[in-house]
Amino acid sequence: MPEHTTDTIAAIASAPGAAGVGVVRVSGPAAPVIAQQLLGRTPQPRHAHFAAFRDDAGELIDRGLLLHFPAPASYTGEHVLELQGHGSAVLLDLLLRRVCELGARLARPGEFTERAFLNGKLDLAQAEAVADLIAARSQAGARAALQSMEGVFSRRVDALLQSLIAVRVHIEAAIDFPEEEIDFLADPAIARQLDAVRAWAAELLREAQRGLRLNDGLRVAIIGRPNAGKSSLLNALAGSDRAIVTPIAGTTRDVLRESLSLDGIALELADTAGLRDTEDEVEREGVRRAHGELQRADVALLVTDTEHAHADLTFFAALPPNVERIVLINKIDRDGLAARSEHRDRAQWLWGSAKTGDGLDPLREHLKQLAGAGSGEGAFSARRRHVLALQRVAMHLDRAAVLADIRAGELAAEELRQAQHALGEITGAYTSDDLLGAIFGSFCIGK
Repeated sequence: MPEHTTDTIAAIASAPGAAGVGVVRVSGPAAPVIAQQLLGRTPQPRHAHFAAFRDDAGELIDRGLLLHFPAPASYTGEHVLELQGHGSAVLLDLLLRRVCELGARLARPGEFTERAFLNGKLDLAQAEAVADLIAARSQAGARAALQSMEGVFSRRVDALLQSLIAVRVHIEAAIDFPEEEIDFLADPAIARQLDAVRAWAAELLREAQRGLRLNDGLRVAIIGRPNAGKSSLLNALAGSDRAIVTPIAGTTRDVLRESLSLDGIALELADTAGLRDTEDEVEREGVRRAHGELQRADVALLVTDTEHAHADLTFFAALPPNVERIVLINKIDRDGLAARSEHRDRAQWLWGSAKTGDGLDPLREHLKQLAGAGSGEGAFSARRRHVLALQRVAMHLDRAAVLADIRAGELAAEELRQAQHALGEITGAYTSDDLLGAIFGSFCIGK
């Protein structure tokens, strides 16, 4: 983990917005001295001071507010200075230059939040939620990121971690006293504890997957044979003619993506080429890309009709196990069928018409539910690395249960140690410098 830095950093934290206000933020040991030189006197902590910001020659740069937050009661845990100015980005740049002349240096992307993490003001999951909140694509995503920033996700990870450690202590105690006649690993209480931890980890993984969808948006791959109505469905859901629709089979040759929001829930729809064997080299490449899109999707939405529905289910054969499945029986206006929905064959089946819009509202509602709508006030945002870490936790816990059952205590304890390490990666208890650099390097400068 990087060592705590002792220099002072500065950056434009926010450019002028609708109110014409911009902020220059400073953090580090020199912040009080910079504040005193800009204000002309020692500032009162956590009070807004009206100040005339001047350059080295005494020329006026801008007039605005100066606020000083002494360490450790600040965002970064260091002395923090905020300078609120009005006007243009040019004036903010001049003010930033003046701050650097007085002893600061330009901050790297994400360095303010990195210092908050290094100083124990935030854990790593909370720090990442800061960036997620800024980049939120929907109202639901913003609310979920705020929950993570407030520590909802971190507290659940920590609670799981404490339960895991308790099981690990029992198993390692059995290893430490092999001369005892009592077989501690045969104690049903250990098996019950381990089963409870596995169930808890599985639930947290499901919540993190919902959080990932709230954060990134639900990725929906629309698939089916040529002329099934995939492009018409994309247009109907998007509310515009984004995709070309013709009666000619093979019109869609590439993946066409459209981002939209359904009642504050972000969706990314991907219209793919019709799945079929073809001699057309361009169309064949489109089919290959369609299969690739399925591998990265959260949802496979199969568009078919009453004649081909069961045969088209083979398109689901190569799906990863975690991809949700939807079957839309399209063109019910042509076949004289009524709109309805039911769950069968591991998929949600719906009957509707992309042409008339009949039956598409239940599809929209189902997509919203899959994306995390209705998850409740406790819904939190998550990142793909969090989901991958929790998947490793589940894998190690499953292995530990098998090994404990056959009395291989040393191996079970090692699996629990690996699970504990994977959990620690989420909040930053075990984190490489390279990972920290990648995470905070993706932040905006000034955050």
